[in-house]
Parts: sequence; C-alpha cells; structure tokens
Amino acid sequence: MGALGLSHFNSNFAMANNELGITHLGACDWSLGQTARLGAFDVAKAIGLNGVQVSLGTLKDDMHLRQKSIQKLYKKKSKETGVRITSLAIGELNNTPYKSDPITDQWVYDSVDVAKKLDVNVVLLAFFAKNDLRNDPKGIETVIAKLKEVAPHAEKKGVTLGIESYLTAEEHLYIMEKVGSGAIKVYYDFRNAQDAGNDIYKEIKLLGNDQICEIHLKENGKFLGKGDVDWQQVSRALEEINFSQKKWRQIEWSLPKDTDYVSGHRQNLNYLKNLL
Repeated sequence: MGALGLSHFNSNFAMANNELGITHLGACDWSLGQTARLGAFDVAKAIGLNGVQVSLGTLKDDMHLRQKSIQKLYKKKSKETGVRITSLAIGELNNTPYKSDPITDQWVYDSVDVAKKLDVNVVLLAFFAKNDLRNDPKGIETVIAKLKEVAPHAEKKGVTLGIESYLTAEEHLYIMEKVGSGAIKVYYDFRNAQDAGNDIYKEIKLLGNDQICEIHLKENGKFLGKGDVDWQQVSRALEEINFSQKKWRQIEWSLPKDTDYVSGHRQNLNYLKNLL
C-alpha cells in the first residue's frame, strides 16, 4: 500500500496504545511487508504502533544500514512519522549463518555501531533455518567464541546482542555464562519456544527480566489470541518477573494469509491493548 492510501486511515488509531500507557509496542519491518524498507514507518503509523524493529539489511543490499546516507534517511523518516526505531535485527543470518560464514562477523560487529548511531540499544541475532543451533554443539561453541570477540565492543557502546533461537532457556544461559558478558542476552519469542517443545512459562521465570532484552509476540499465520499460546498466562508470567515496561514488545508474523497489514495488525493491537 502506498503512502497516499495510508494517509486516509483513521487517525484515531495513531495514539491508541499511548492512551493506555503501552509506550513500547512495535512491530518488525518484515512483518509489515517492508523488510529493510522505509515504508515500514508509514505502515506502523497507520496501525497506531509506537515503533519499528528495522532490519540491518539484506545480503543483496550489503546490510545497507551500515551506510551513513541510509541511516540519515531512517532517522528522517522516524522523525516525520513519529514512529521510533526500536531495535535492529539481522534476519539474514538465517540464510548466511553466523555459526559458519565468516562474512557475518563484520555484520554483527558493524551492527553495534549502527545501533549506537540510531540511538537504539538492542540488535537481534537470528538463529533459525541454516543458522539453527539445535543439536549442533560445534555450532554453539563457534558462536560462543565469536560473541566473546564482539562482546567488548558491544559493552563499550552500550548495545545488547540478543540471541533468538529454538534453544532452551538452559542452553541460552549456558551461552551467556560462557561468553561472560552482560552485552549478550536472550531475545525471547514465545511462539518459537513453544514450537520447539519448551515450557515457555517456566522459561520466562528461569531467565527473568535481566536476561531477556526484548520479546516477540506472534502466532504464525494467525491473529494474536487465535493460536495455542496462552497469552493470558504469558502476561502473568511477565508480571511475575517484573518485565520492564521500557523494553520493547514487537508484533511479528501474526496475520492470516492475504490479510491487509494495517487492518490486520489493528486487530492484533486491540487484542494486546486488552491483554496488557
């Protein structure tokens, strides 16, 4: 949908979550149909979201947010729309694995500097598909070694590298312990964890607020509340660990096939307003 179409949406939605005190609720650019594109801010604004988790880029554009000119465009668009940049994500790691491809080392190192320049403090590192760490002890140890190298840089810049994977909470804690840096945390995704067979309600409490940097809220191919994740129980568990209201909650992949991004995510937003 173009910018002209978006301008016709009812502005009553624009501050819907602010009115309820939900100031840190955003969505991933790829879940808005705008992977690594400025259009994500327009879609997010039309929905009534406060922020967008933006992709560092793709293999094709050589992680374009590393370019100062692209950073300026993102800052300008954020200011124009009033939609914040919440955090960065390197989804391309799913296809070009951090655990085995040396080219990704520079991506992760540079993402720390980009985060700092965009005034955000979290970078999501994706570990799925070709980068999956399950049943891969060698891959886990390689990632630990790489994170040990980049962690001091992240610490210096005040940036957190968030691991999102199918691993259990215990396995994530093992990685963090071995790296030995407060700059490495878990980017928790309830749907992924449940799909992997993990007890998500137990895991939230085991990790606690300090070890979770941000969370994804999703039901692959379904609206939030229409899948089998018990979001009421998730909400209670987050309350029990005093999950910080200053940490971003991102809507991801929660639309049935062929659903309009704006109207569909408004339904998700309304569900979260009632839940939170």
